[in-house]
Amino acid sequence: MAVRKLYLLDGMALVYRAYFALIRNPVKTSSGFNSSAIYVFANTLLDILERHKPTHIAVAFDTAAPTPRHREFPAYKAQREAMPEELAVSIPHVKRFAQALRIPVIEEDGYEADDLIGTLAHRAAATGEYETFMVTPDKDFAQLVGPTTRIYKPGRQGGEEEILGPAEVCAKWEIDRPEQVIDILGLWGDASDNIPGIPGIGEKTARKLVQQYDDLEGVLGHAHDLKGKQKENVLAYADQARLSKRLATILVDAPIAFDLEELALQEPDRDHLRSFLTEFEFNALGRRLFGDDFKAGRGAATSTGLQGVLFAELRNLRNTRHSYRRIPAADAAGRAELVQRLLGADRFAFDTETASLDPQTGRFLGFSLCWMEGEACYVELPEDPKACASVLREFAPVWEDPSKQMIGHNLKFDLRVLLCNEVRVRNRCFDTMLAHSLVAPDQRHRLDYLAESLLGYTPIPISSLIGERGKEQCSMEDAARKDPEAVAEYAAEDADVAWRIAAKIEPRLSESGQERVLCDIELPLLPVLAGMEHEGIAVDTAALAEVGRILTNRAGALRNQILELAGVDFNLDSPRQLGEVLFDRLALAEKPKKTKTGQYATNEQVLTTLASRHAIVQYILDYREATKLKNTYVDTLPVQVSPRSGRIHTTFQQLMTATGRLASHDPNLQNIPIRTEAGREIRRAFVPRGPGWLLLSADYSQIELRVMASLSGDTALCQAFENHLDIHASTAAAVYGVGLDDVLPEMRRTAKMVNFGIIYGISAFGLAQRLGIPRGDAAAIIDAYFRRFPGVKRFMEETVARARECGYVETVSGRRRFLPDINSKNGNLRSAAERTAINTPIQGAAADMIKLAMIRVAAAFEERNFRSRMILQVHDELVFDVVEEEREGVAAVVEEEMRTALPLKTPVVVDTGFGRNWLEAH
Repeated sequence: MAVRKLYLLDGMALVYRAYFALIRNPVKTSSGFNSSAIYVFANTLLDILERHKPTHIAVAFDTAAPTPRHREFPAYKAQREAMPEELAVSIPHVKRFAQALRIPVIEEDGYEADDLIGTLAHRAAATGEYETFMVTPDKDFAQLVGPTTRIYKPGRQGGEEEILGPAEVCAKWEIDRPEQVIDILGLWGDASDNIPGIPGIGEKTARKLVQQYDDLEGVLGHAHDLKGKQKENVLAYADQARLSKRLATILVDAPIAFDLEELALQEPDRDHLRSFLTEFEFNALGRRLFGDDFKAGRGAATSTGLQGVLFAELRNLRNTRHSYRRIPAADAAGRAELVQRLLGADRFAFDTETASLDPQTGRFLGFSLCWMEGEACYVELPEDPKACASVLREFAPVWEDPSKQMIGHNLKFDLRVLLCNEVRVRNRCFDTMLAHSLVAPDQRHRLDYLAESLLGYTPIPISSLIGERGKEQCSMEDAARKDPEAVAEYAAEDADVAWRIAAKIEPRLSESGQERVLCDIELPLLPVLAGMEHEGIAVDTAALAEVGRILTNRAGALRNQILELAGVDFNLDSPRQLGEVLFDRLALAEKPKKTKTGQYATNEQVLTTLASRHAIVQYILDYREATKLKNTYVDTLPVQVSPRSGRIHTTFQQLMTATGRLASHDPNLQNIPIRTEAGREIRRAFVPRGPGWLLLSADYSQIELRVMASLSGDTALCQAFENHLDIHASTAAAVYGVGLDDVLPEMRRTAKMVNFGIIYGISAFGLAQRLGIPRGDAAAIIDAYFRRFPGVKRFMEETVARARECGYVETVSGRRRFLPDINSKNGNLRSAAERTAINTPIQGAAADMIKLAMIRVAAAFEERNFRSRMILQVHDELVFDVVEEEREGVAAVVEEEMRTALPLKTPVVVDTGFGRNWLEAH
């Protein structure tokens, strides 16, 4: 008889991992429901069904009832934080998905999922007829592994799964038999379950002792052979070790009513399954199960005000009225007719087709225009550059008319394509992606998603033209040569869809209170950013190469110092090995933090808190900075120089951050540090575009603190700024009760930390960690701060109260940020939301201020016909390429427009400087 394949899924562990795998970028339905845990779990389950063909399968879950472990040791798992509410409400739906596949869901009060899986695996092994796979990320299951029982660890982030049999478990734990894992856990304990083990015995020591003495009782029986503190602890905590072993032992005799035969794989309930996938808008999963014709549709009712319906049946081009036309490159008459039609329209939708996603290098293939629902044209462009330019000039009367509105989706890309072809648009812009980002920030904003959620319509996928991702694809240029009609239809549909989406979103702008933010800030900024991206910034590659040599030598010297201090050779770039050196060898923390994989945490935040304990830590931080800067900037910037312009062209993202601050990518120029020598050297490599030009840096001075003073209206804080005092020294004098002249450097440093920490809602615990002082001292400093600046505390309390009532906070410009956890019962989630509530109006106002300044500066430059150009925005700083003879005029305009962009109750200060490179200017 063929061996049966039994898969037993640890439901709770898999769901937890699924939820946190996407915590930073969750999958949400259009109603805002976080479906990450359901989605990832479903993918894992389908992978198993499709790739491994189980004959039998079940999913086990814990229940809320206490287990014998809790009764014997009340602290068992007591340290665990409450389950996130978004995860808790997902678990019933995960079970529904399994039930729709007709997969048994097994639960039993008084027993954990581990015990249920252990029991079923034990029964299966006893029959000799099953090959069992325990699907879990939990290390404890290693104790159950045997000749026919293995662990199946699903891969992370699309990686390969890991199968662990007896040989793999023994090699991993350095033991002779898998059951010795329980003995190791008895000695070592398990922090994730609050199992204590024996103090002072870590994983390595526990393994070594079990290797030497075979099991826990062997270790305890030879306690007198041990030495020093280890001997004392083993003798003193022998009973605790036995308790720990019992707690870690997975039961194999739980009273499960299910017979193994009842776990045989069945045909799914297809109607239930289809309904479930439609409910959670899992289109990709639906196509995986039901084929390419499956359409889940999108619901569009959200807490952010974008109301709609659930489209059970999605329409497409084939069953929707439309009139699309292709105008070949040689059809001058067709273009003339189209221009006349557009001149009579107040607005039109626009979309470009290019041979590349890089506007600087990709050939401009054509563009589509739509002027009413269902009516669109695609204009092909000739390959010859001169002929292409001539065709584009024919549309100048349309694009140069400021009374017309150009609609598009991700319109900045299209504006850049036109700029690269010497066409400057003067129309008013309406970007459906930006509008939707403001109206429904918790949703996705891709064109196809909006088409499905708002229009009940599925556009032509680009894969139908260039091929599926991951398979052999052709370029858009090849597709246009092969089937020009298909490309024309695809392009015209995009413009038509953008037109229809705009009509759906526009009425919701005023309902959501975001009309002002969009129309006064984001849309006017759109062409400004397109122009900045088009201009780019020059880089001195020789200077970068020299910085690279310096960083390489510095990293090498730091590495030698680190290894000398460590007293052992190890791979400094391995977090696991680094953690072992810092915490096992050097014992820099009594209770080191661990990651979800069980390794010691060695991220920057952890290392910063340890910097005062050992010189090695600062060397590690310096080493990491040197290698990161070299890898991220020195090695990559030269290859990102455009062969066409000779400059680097970053891409700005307007609404990627919740506070409205700009972000940049390809390359990210926001993260080049200015406070370190290495970061400053990289800035030295950014230079003006040529002889007769300079770089100008204009930087807001302490803008977030000035915004906080203005918003809070605190008298003492406002006066400090009005009197142009050193705000950190002034705060230190107030907090410590000394005169300004008596403020010591360490007092000012502490006050600076408090000033900026208050903006982010810092707690006494957080301040204590940053300053390396007792928590009580940190609390006293914060209390003194609030006594001196009571208006700040009142502002914070009132802001949080309004957030609790409304569910969101607003900037002075009306930009909203929704806070779903502001009334959460989970204290950690609620506290994080409160900190966000305090910070967002401050950071958001600063973001709005610099955006408004950019709009005003760009308009002033055009009015004065300056040749100088605005080229970068980095946090609170603007960078300009300036013609030397315009130096004084440009500086005056920039300072004035930045100062007055968003009036505050406190004076706004702008620091400016010119230089032959960015560092010199800054």
